[in-house]
Amino acid sequence: MKITSLLALLFIASNTISQTWSDDVAQIVYDKCAQCHHTGGVGPFPLVTYSETTPMAAAMASAINGERMPPWPPNNNYQQYVHDRSLSPTEETTILDWIANGTPEGVAANTPPPPVFSTGSLLGNGDLELQIPTYMSKATTSDDYVCFAISSGLPQDRVIRAVEIVPGNSEIVHHALIYLDPNGGNVTDTVGGNCGGPNSPTTELIMGYTPGSSPMVLPSVSPLKMGMNFPANGQIVFAMHYPEGSYGMYDSTKVIFHFYPLGETGIRPVSTARLLENWTFSLPPNQITSVSDVYPNVGTLPSDFSLISVFPHMHLLGKSMEIYGILPSLDTLKLIDIPDWDFEWQDFYFFKNLQKAEQGTKLHADAVFDNTAANPNNPSSPPVTVGAGLNTTDEMMLGFMHFMSYLPGDENYNMDSLLNLSTVSLIEESQVDKLFTAYPNPFTNGINLYSPNLKSGDVLSVYVYDLEGRRIARLMENARLTSSELLLEWDGTGEDGSTVSNGMYYISVRLNGELSNHRVIKH
Repeated sequence: MKITSLLALLFIASNTISQTWSDDVAQIVYDKCAQCHHTGGVGPFPLVTYSETTPMAAAMASAINGERMPPWPPNNNYQQYVHDRSLSPTEETTILDWIANGTPEGVAANTPPPPVFSTGSLLGNGDLELQIPTYMSKATTSDDYVCFAISSGLPQDRVIRAVEIVPGNSEIVHHALIYLDPNGGNVTDTVGGNCGGPNSPTTELIMGYTPGSSPMVLPSVSPLKMGMNFPANGQIVFAMHYPEGSYGMYDSTKVIFHFYPLGETGIRPVSTARLLENWTFSLPPNQITSVSDVYPNVGTLPSDFSLISVFPHMHLLGKSMEIYGILPSLDTLKLIDIPDWDFEWQDFYFFKNLQKAEQGTKLHADAVFDNTAANPNNPSSPPVTVGAGLNTTDEMMLGFMHFMSYLPGDENYNMDSLLNLSTVSLIEESQVDKLFTAYPNPFTNGINLYSPNLKSGDVLSVYVYDLEGRRIARLMENARLTSSELLLEWDGTGEDGSTVSNGMYYISVRLNGELSNHRVIKH
């Protein structure tokens, strides 16, 4: 009995100290935290190195246990989306066990090379760049919401194939929403700090930026070309959110549009619209109120559509929202369920697979608002009656979507690939001196990494990451070299053996503890 108990204790002890930063935790933090928490990022502190992360261990444990971080509002059991930031149960347990056991570092040399974060444009100069004037945040003890209306000056209609939002100061840009108004009926509003969006009803949301988000790249090569219309002389509205405590800091965010060449044919038009909207509700004080809407108001969808993304929107009294369709078969087309609304984390959620809303479908949105004193986000104390409106202290119940007319086979497309498919033709690659020479670049079947500048005894790790900072492959890991030159080959497959999609990737290198990186393109 004593021997058995001793063995059990030894087994438990060995498992409780098995998690280390270098071998288990660093990669999870890279994948799910560092997109916001890196130097120059919107996170209030960086979480890239061991020395940066360990002082924040208690805060991390609290945020993970409270399901506040990483911020990912959608219910993943309802629908799947690209760019998922949520922790899997295994990842959550790994981090919490590591923290509970004193955050051991492990062997420092085993720490994987970190992802690379761009501080500027990923896609290059584009065809049209619009930038807000330099603005000083007024966010002291409350957040600052401001809107800038800027004329595009575009002389003729164009078709968008990519949009990139580049924050002027990523430390204070909590989110930016970009709207397009063909009629130019909006005005700049930077006075009250509560501009929740455009003031013109003809303005439609194009895309949004949140920390860690990627440019919106639509497929633009055969057999699938998708594009959004940008009318001549259209007006762009920036709806900016600067967080509490950023007072006195400056920003000048810009948006870059990439257009198809004039005369390009075969483009499938993509629309964005707030299909679901209710502007007639009233939220009495000290009550929880349900608000709904359907689309179409009368009848059902007249034809088949492919739904590309969904963007639910409420303000500070929002509690939950579910958007779905009822198919002609009476089955439910699940689009998004946000059980615990968080106004500070909103985004277009692109489906992993295009969702077919067939003819005869009725779209629904069901929202719940909490206008009680128990709601910590309630802007009024005591609560007051709140109606629909454009300011943050008003409320909204909207469901935006990107969509297009359905063609057979649309539901078989994988959006992870589609959203990066045209990246190759958009990136302006700068050639600088690097540790490795990468060739051919761009590549199709495989790429070679050659360096004659090493020495015997060097310790080298080489990882591949995608644009979202997710690890794709490990080419070398803490290898001690026996030669002054090295030739590596990456065959374009991920760790699961599957071929990666077309797009740009970072080769992240750690040589004797020093970091460097390369950009490579697969097409």
